[in-house]
Amino acid sequence: MGKLEYNSSHPAIEIDDDTLAHVKILIATKLRRQESFMMTWLPREPGAGRLSAWMHPSIPLVVEFDVEPPPQVVPERLAQMMEQLNARGELVLN
Repeated sequence: MGKLEYNSSHPAIEIDDDTLAHVKILIATKLRRQESFMMTWLPREPGAGRLSAWMHPSIPLVVEFDVEPPPQVVPERLAQMMEQLNARGELVLN
């Protein structure tokens, strides 16, 4: 289980390493293009609801993997995630 820490304002977002490898590329691609977007996820704590964060190039981001090296990226999965993100304007992690 890897972690994505965004602006240090909340506890790190826990994401399985396989998904995190794909999310890292998606976020880097969008922010490198200066394209901000919303990211939504369900916290691991029961009853915590949904959380959303506005992803912006000026806000610090740290990606931490539990495994070395990070998992392989599946191009088809990455393309599907990017299509959904571009269609909605929001990255939703399940």
